[in-house]
Amino acid sequence: MPLPHFLTLIAAVIIAAAVTLSAAFAVGLAEMVILLSALGAAVALHLAHDGRKNPRA
Repeated sequence: MPLPHFLTLIAAVIIAAAVTLSAAFAVGLAEMVILLSALGAAVALHLAHDGRKNPRA
């Protein structure tokens, strides 16, 4: 992947995270709800991982 595409992807992810957090705080969502949902998503991704080092092999 070329460097400009990679940097654009990183910028898009950071902007999406900022917009999501701004919207959550604007509607008055508690910080604990945001933290628990992020933790739940991380646990789900961890459990969904099959443990192989190279998924294309």
